[in-house]
Amino acid sequence: MEPPVASFETEPSRYRHLSLSIEGAIARLGLAVREDEPLRPGYTLKLNSYDLGVDIELADAVQRLRFSHPEVRAVVLTSDRERIFCAGANIHMLATSSHGFKVNFCKFTNETRLAIEDASAGGAQRYLAAVNGACAGGGYELAMACDEIWLIDDGSSTVSLPEVALLAVLPGTGGLTRLVDKRRVRRDRADVFATLAEGVRGRRAVEWGLVDGLVPRSRFQAEVRAHAERLAASVPERPGPGVPLEPLEPQVTAAGVRYRFVELTVDRPRRLATLTVTGPGEQPRDAAGLRAAAARGELWALRAFRELDDALLRLRFNEPTVGLVLLRTCGDPAAVLRADATLWEHRRDWVVGEVIRHMARVLRRLDQTAKSFFAVGEPGSCFAGSLLELALAADRSYFLDDPRRPVLVAASPLSGGALPMTHGLSRLQARFCGDGEAVARVLAVQAPVPAAKADELGLVTVLADELDFDDTLRLAIEERLSLSPDALSGMEANLRFPGLEGCDSKIFGRLSAWQNWIFARPNATGETGALPRYGKPERPSFDWRRT
Repeated sequence: MEPPVASFETEPSRYRHLSLSIEGAIARLGLAVREDEPLRPGYTLKLNSYDLGVDIELADAVQRLRFSHPEVRAVVLTSDRERIFCAGANIHMLATSSHGFKVNFCKFTNETRLAIEDASAGGAQRYLAAVNGACAGGGYELAMACDEIWLIDDGSSTVSLPEVALLAVLPGTGGLTRLVDKRRVRRDRADVFATLAEGVRGRRAVEWGLVDGLVPRSRFQAEVRAHAERLAASVPERPGPGVPLEPLEPQVTAAGVRYRFVELTVDRPRRLATLTVTGPGEQPRDAAGLRAAAARGELWALRAFRELDDALLRLRFNEPTVGLVLLRTCGDPAAVLRADATLWEHRRDWVVGEVIRHMARVLRRLDQTAKSFFAVGEPGSCFAGSLLELALAADRSYFLDDPRRPVLVAASPLSGGALPMTHGLSRLQARFCGDGEAVARVLAVQAPVPAAKADELGLVTVLADELDFDDTLRLAIEERLSLSPDALSGMEANLRFPGLEGCDSKIFGRLSAWQNWIFARPNATGETGALPRYGKPERPSFDWRRT
């Protein structure tokens, strides 16, 4: 088992592998991965290959550019190394990692790619990949997350997805899906490209749609800047100042992690965790007040969901044996509804809009987490509005029915689609499988109602009275924890996303299923598989049966 990841937080002065510079409306993110500073010992980060430590820096940079630098309207993602853009995920890191770490690493990496795409979709910043050297595997997947890819025309630089040919796995962070769904590469050409270990260069890369254009080495910097300025001109200006993202500074103990609004407790012998989110106190009611509170680190919606995000990542990477997470809330449901209503009223303010989009990204992180989630509604709970999303994201919900101590539930304007899932549906739409009338009935109830009424509306899995509630929940927990974790991961990934797929949900669905399976196959990770034998003189030995 890998050692726990100490922190998922960083900031630009602590970056080891990434440089961030800003000139006017254009930011530059340069990869210069330090070979001798991997996240854990046992491999070197050659050729600008990356591990989780590199990706944590990239995720932080993307987030900070959105919140802290409204003046930036275009981001150039490039390399500070000569003749190498990025060799993708470090192969020796993958070869020496556990199966669970590999899959969670791929998830985190892809969530960072999606944050880049969300920045563009949300009108914050457009991204341009300035590929100034060889670009392979996850490096090309990173380039594909950008709006445009410009390749240096030096006769040798290529783009490639060599995983199938060299490693007996797939491009694990959306390479194949982005290739055909996003870049619209013909599938026959994509088939050829994905089996060419050496990749494609020059005019052929442009003709096939693998890149947007070629730039001669002599004019590379100047033309990249011109293209970035063109992209920046397409993005509306956002008035400053930006929002600094202060350190979370949680209290970490052997029993869990405590933040200001979120608490994670872990019972490792039982393989059970509890994640509790506390609702807001009084929040500002106007846009100026919201912006000021965000700048001070006091805006509940931003701070609480940043804490929830960190807690989810700690659960994924540091608690691999935890099988079930109980989602609890505490606070005043009416305060959550007031906070949500204010966010909705001022959603066109760029800071407020970024806060809402961040909340949505965090909730999607929860959706994609391979743990079982049970929401528990008890006296003092506040499953209302944006916190109702936790109950809707859960695999089941258990609520106490006690008229003397009512458990209150309510929707808010954010429940109607402002916090979409990966495939674009609201969690209410996913819950009711497209039944618009059922969704409308819930959205009409934007004042707290008791659990019995929530049960009538279809928001509760099990409603139990005071005599039965504790035993019912205890038995459900014991039963869930007795089941195969592999079967549960597959079942949950299937059931959480009903309805039509989009590009993003395809990527995660295939990552959860096919890549999960391929990573465990002997052809990839067995003693004579392609990953352990990568870089060694012996060729991999394959079982040639197809299943």
